[in-house]
This record gives sequence, C-alpha cells and structure tokens, in this order.
Amino acid sequence: MAKNRVICTQNNVDYLSIRMAMASGARTVDELVKSVGVCSECEGCKSELNAILSSVCGCKEVSLEAVVNAVKNGADTVEKVGEITGAGTGVDKETGEECGKCKVLIQNIIDLGR
Repeated sequence: MAKNRVICTQNNVDYLSIRMAMASGARTVDELVKSVGVCSECEGCKSELNAILSSVCGCKEVSLEAVVNAVKNGADTVEKVGEITGAGTGVDKETGEECGKCKVLIQNIIDLGR
C-alpha cells in the first residue's frame, strides 16, 4: 500500500484522492482531470499518474489489466478476483495487518467491467 502524498503539485491533489476517483470509475488521466483536478502537466502528474492508473493492488502488485481480465473471464466477486489475481489479499507492509484497501476499486471494476 502506498503512503498518501501529493502527486499533482500544481493543484495539490494527493494519492488517496486519485485512488478514490478510480474507485468511482476514473480510468484515464482526462477522467482524473475532470474528477479530482489533477493538472496532468506538473512533474508529479507526468511521472506518476500512469503508474497509479495501471495498478489496483500495491501489496500484491496486481495490475488493472489483470483484474479486468479476471472479471472478463468470469470473476464476479471481489473474492473471486482475489483468488485469481491475489488482489485484495495482501498484508500492509508497515502494520503487518490485512490490507484490502483496493477492494472498493476491485468492486468498481466488477461493476463497470473496466
């Protein structure tokens, strides 16, 4: 799990705000511009947005593509996606506790199919 930090330095948009936008359906930089106000031009946006958008689970290093593929192949619950990809089954590296913070995003991917 990534620590919260400012990603868009121009508009002061942090990592958690971006992840919440993703959990609400944002999947592109343009959608993040509209939903949370990232500028897409500062160094943080240029260097980090694509990596954030392509990742679902940091604990298990599971990509958005892997989760979407699991859903397209029949995984219709967060638990089934976790069985196939490992997403949502990780342990927080700092606390040693079960993480699962990506489960809301996984559910959104199931709901939207993307």
